[in-house]
Amino acid sequence: MATTQTISGSANSGQLRRTLTLWNLIIYGIIVVQPTAPMPSFGVISKEAHGHVVTALLIAMVAMLFTAVSYGKMARVYPVAGSAYTYVGRELHPALGYLTGWSMTMDYLLNPLICIIWCSKAAGNVVPEVPYVVWALGFAALFTFLNLRGVKTSARINEGLAAAMGVVIVLFLIAATRYLLRTAHPSLSFFTHPFYNPETFSRQAVLTGTSIAVLTYLGFDGISTLSEEAENPRRNILLATVLVCLITGVLASVEAYIAQLVWPASEFPDVDTAYVYVAGRAGGAALFQIVNITLLVANIGSGMAAHLGAARLLYGMGRDDAIPKKFFGAVEPKHGIPRNNVIFVGVLALLGALVLSYQLGAELLNFGAFIAFMGVNAAAFVHYFVREKERTVANFLMPVLGFVVCLIIWWNLRWQAKLAGVIWLAVGILYGVYKTKGFRKSLSFDVASQ
Repeated sequence: MATTQTISGSANSGQLRRTLTLWNLIIYGIIVVQPTAPMPSFGVISKEAHGHVVTALLIAMVAMLFTAVSYGKMARVYPVAGSAYTYVGRELHPALGYLTGWSMTMDYLLNPLICIIWCSKAAGNVVPEVPYVVWALGFAALFTFLNLRGVKTSARINEGLAAAMGVVIVLFLIAATRYLLRTAHPSLSFFTHPFYNPETFSRQAVLTGTSIAVLTYLGFDGISTLSEEAENPRRNILLATVLVCLITGVLASVEAYIAQLVWPASEFPDVDTAYVYVAGRAGGAALFQIVNITLLVANIGSGMAAHLGAARLLYGMGRDDAIPKKFFGAVEPKHGIPRNNVIFVGVLALLGALVLSYQLGAELLNFGAFIAFMGVNAAAFVHYFVREKERTVANFLMPVLGFVVCLIIWWNLRWQAKLAGVIWLAVGILYGVYKTKGFRKSLSFDVASQ
């Protein structure tokens, strides 16, 4: 963290210190998103996009850049909350804010689920004799047990993991480059196929792949929650959010491009852990295990954090009596944790991991994320173009383009994901109508405060 400290208010005012520089915010964002972000979903994107992973990632980056601008600008208006729920609820309508919060709740619940699926597949690569269902049960139990014990990963451990991932990425790139130099290629067009292969290109397929590729960027919006601790937040939050999206997109595209050259086909021994097999082709059994174990450890950390985040979200909702308070709002006194929620999320994630595929879980997560992203773009448009006196071209184009691109990608999710997502929204609407007597009273789903 930065050593310079610009105090917001007096030393005794109880306010947070503004110590985070632009660089600190960028590093935080990269750690949250993770430098290996495209690796777990590489195979699924490749299958759906017919090998055009890089193209899908770049289209997703454009959508996220527009949305990142809207997030950064809305963080100026609401520097404390930093939540899509808040932006939509206050700028558009409380009922729309509620639906945004309900959609984000699905994201929180699905995150530990897809981590269990991926970890179980990766562990199966190390010890294939153990059935998938046993690994899934083991990881669900591990996440639940550690969160019941109140075990947390420190910022120092997270930074160490990010550094280790960086080393692994460099090792892979070196091994892949050596492999490509030793391998004959039919023509120079071979090197452009990850962007465009006329034999397999399909606009619909690429857009479907893009709807999954957005998973690579999720987490960038977390920078907006640091508004109270950032130096010059009106400038730095916006810049950091956009730069993290840009850096993530460039790094992800390089990782995907090299991997696509090493393994041009879209068929893999296991589509969920495809990148590990690409690493094995490039660097042999040693690199296979290094990449596999690195991603396994990273996903265990992500799964633990996601599990706890989901449990705390349910606690906040229960505490506010948005859902049954007696169960979800209870705190276990010894460890000071929402025990009921930790167990509930663990059971739900395990059941989901046994029923859903990684791809469907990721698409469902993105279903909710896109609703939030469209909402933030709409809120930025209303606030800065409709309500502000200075109606600039940028204040019109940026949120409108962000909304439209997100809508197109969201619409190209597979029908299974859209159907399940619509059912989730319908349940939320019915519950909201019941709980608020037709939305005549407020119902808080503010995920930023959890």
